[in-house]
Amino acid sequence: MELGKWALVTAPSLLALIPLLIYLIVVFRNKSNLAGLILATIAAAILTGQNLKALASIFTTALGSFLGIIGLIIMFGSGLGYLMNKAKVTHTLVYWIVKKIGVNNEKKGMLAIIITSIIICGLLGTLAGGNAVIAPVIIPVVAAVGLAPSVVAALFRVSGEVGLIMGPLTGVTLATMEITGMSYGRLMLWAVIPFSIVWLASTWYAVSKIQKKYRGKEVYELTSDMVDINSIVITQAERRTTILFIIAFIALVVYGIATKQGTSYAIIVMLLLSAIVAISSRFEIDSAIDTFVEGASKMVNMFLIFIFFEVMFSMINLGGGFEALGNLLSGLIAGGGKAIVVIIASIVGGFGIEAAAVAEIKIVHEMFSALVTNVGLPMEIWATALLAATRITGSVYPTANLAGQMGIARSSNMKEVLKSCWIGAAALWGWVIIWSFIGPLLIG
Repeated sequence: MELGKWALVTAPSLLALIPLLIYLIVVFRNKSNLAGLILATIAAAILTGQNLKALASIFTTALGSFLGIIGLIIMFGSGLGYLMNKAKVTHTLVYWIVKKIGVNNEKKGMLAIIITSIIICGLLGTLAGGNAVIAPVIIPVVAAVGLAPSVVAALFRVSGEVGLIMGPLTGVTLATMEITGMSYGRLMLWAVIPFSIVWLASTWYAVSKIQKKYRGKEVYELTSDMVDINSIVITQAERRTTILFIIAFIALVVYGIATKQGTSYAIIVMLLLSAIVAISSRFEIDSAIDTFVEGASKMVNMFLIFIFFEVMFSMINLGGGFEALGNLLSGLIAGGGKAIVVIIASIVGGFGIEAAAVAEIKIVHEMFSALVTNVGLPMEIWATALLAATRITGSVYPTANLAGQMGIARSSNMKEVLKSCWIGAAALWGWVIIWSFIGPLLIG
């Protein structure tokens, strides 16, 4: 792959970043990711002088790329999620967790939301899909102890996000592991767990203030689509399938970690778990396949987004866009050291980029990878910068994800939910700054 005869740029050139700028402008104007990427891809092809044959070759390569694999994993994960819902595995998990906690006061209600959201979103690999499954069961439970809808919305959003960065087979986790070269255990120990503790603790403080302010004033009106947990009866088949799923999931993850399986291993895991759920639930084979395909089809848009991202990245790299940006940043931050790299990367991602999280990780890494290497920044610390760059984005201003969680939680109090997000974001910024100085000293 090379620049075409009529290319408008000569590598390395900052002009090669124009497609990325076009994408960001389109997305910030509330157009879809795919619309922005199509326009960006057209601009990139013109800038790098790619003819139709060359462009087709780039798309073909993108299908087998890292982002292409992640897109396929997310599709398969959605298919598995649909099977789990049909077999009532997720329903059973939520029931067991809530009954075990014994929700009889506000704090236990908040704890139930956090635990169920982290587990279900971490298993399904989706924020909206995970919490949408939880909501009909858990809202009547927390409504009974008086939790305000704005509290539920804030907890859904943060807990679900934590589930996405903790889940061993989520796109975000797999992408971060692939880029940093870290094992799952090291990623959790040095980056995800400390980051999550800070985020959850600060959010707990924020929603406690909201609950105190709106106790008895902002309440749920329960509707017919919500489930009375006391009326739920878990059948023997549902119990069996859920237990088999949990055992198989843990065994497959442990095996993958022990044998150092690559990202593509997640594809086999999704398929095996789908087969276990379908067989245990005694689904007819065509019905099981149709359900899986229906679920996977919901993520076709995301798959296409990742393919177009890879195509755009390929042409930006062809024009030396990220190389030129790395050289510029190296000059601007020269002598600043490791901490400055972490802080600046977190700011650029947290305030400047709104994209699918996996793609956002890729963008931030491409922008700063040369600088990370130059200053000798440990990957354990760089992982924290990637977490901050992708997670803080949805905390500083209203996004589609935030609006979606408010809808699921049946809350309309954007002001209070956003204030809780700001408190969480402020705590995370404080952690990033502290960790950017202390972390490299601990790791060496």
